[in-house]
Amino acid sequence: MKAMNRRKLIKVSAVLAAVSLAVTAVPAQAAVGVSSREIKLGMTLPMTGTASLGYNKIPGAAKAYFDYLNKNGGINGRKVKLIVKDDRYVPTEAVAKTNELILKDKVMALLAPLGTANVKAVAASVNPARRGVPVLFINTGFSGFAEKKKYPTTYTVLPSYVMEAKIMGEYIKDNFAGKKIGLLYQDDDFGTDALAGFKTAGVNFAVKVAYASGSQGAAAAAGWITKFKAAEADVVILFGVSSATSAMLGVAAQLKYAPQWMLGSVGGDATTIKLTGVPAGVLYNAIGFSPVPATTDMKDEYVKFFSDIYAKAVPGSTFDLNVLLGMNTAFMTAQALQAAGRNPTRKSLMAAIDSKGASFANSALVPAGYSKTSHVGLTGYWVGKYSPTGDLSPIGGTYVTYTTDSGSGAVVKSTYVRPAMPAKGLPN
Repeated sequence: MKAMNRRKLIKVSAVLAAVSLAVTAVPAQAAVGVSSREIKLGMTLPMTGTASLGYNKIPGAAKAYFDYLNKNGGINGRKVKLIVKDDRYVPTEAVAKTNELILKDKVMALLAPLGTANVKAVAASVNPARRGVPVLFINTGFSGFAEKKKYPTTYTVLPSYVMEAKIMGEYIKDNFAGKKIGLLYQDDDFGTDALAGFKTAGVNFAVKVAYASGSQGAAAAAGWITKFKAAEADVVILFGVSSATSAMLGVAAQLKYAPQWMLGSVGGDATTIKLTGVPAGVLYNAIGFSPVPATTDMKDEYVKFFSDIYAKAVPGSTFDLNVLLGMNTAFMTAQALQAAGRNPTRKSLMAAIDSKGASFANSALVPAGYSKTSHVGLTGYWVGKYSPTGDLSPIGGTYVTYTTDSGSGAVVKSTYVRPAMPAKGLPN
């Protein structure tokens, strides 16, 4: 009996030893979305539908950089795979597609989802924060997403709409003092952020016109113009989406209404405006804002580098703002993955951005605000004017940048010095 018990004990011990060896043999890199050869990231964007114009170039731009990265060794020998799903800019679709990316495709992180409503819907229904899934470098400037307690795994990258409105206000104070100012804004979170920023900046409007998302069009634009004319506005700010800008500038050109236009960064997307069929010439002399260099500035080392890669990846394509932003996002993501360690996890990826994100090299001419207590991305803009071909260029040929926050902080001219492009444009 004792001999039988000893034999059983020996067998049990052997099984336990085998299990122990099997557990210790599991590689440390066996994290969600990470294998010995690959790191999987997921993106939802409107690849089709009315909102797809221009924005559907972002995934291809990101992939172009990741392909370049992979050909040059990837991230510690792992290739970065980007899985893209079409959400058609519909919140319910964004929720469904994001669930697929997390549950079916098992991505390590979500990358650059587009739109305030979509990101909010995903946060409420999918809850990436509860699942510990990083949501990196979202394509919306809504200031609320930088609230770390509410969105602990979400990282913004674009300056907030509050920041933009504050900087616009500073520019108006310096250049249009005493002029009558008009404002067109979208009546949702987008516009609410803008109003908060203008209030902080102390801008007094002769007239404010709100429009509901989806209502913008030629007929609506004619009514807007009537209101701005009645108020005798000298400067009209268009703080809406590009389709609203297209409608406004197109109808204004027909009616020969020509105040000094000032375009928000979203509505001033020349690529999208051109794709709506409105001639680029209607943008001429309008004032615009951007955190990244002019896409025609081939003397800029980042613009030149990204445009060369994109030209090889997508021959005959146009290098524009959406392409630059898409490639810049991929470039920053690569640095975050590299900084996350040889065996990256979701936690180490977020810790890398928290500790090193503010020093990541990227094309922006303004600093980022990442830290252990902040998920704020870029913090400002430079001011430019549109050429007859619809290209935004710095006024006077020199970039003058402004930085601020989404609160009551001052708007200041920036002395930020951008990090030089790493060797071969690869993370180090």
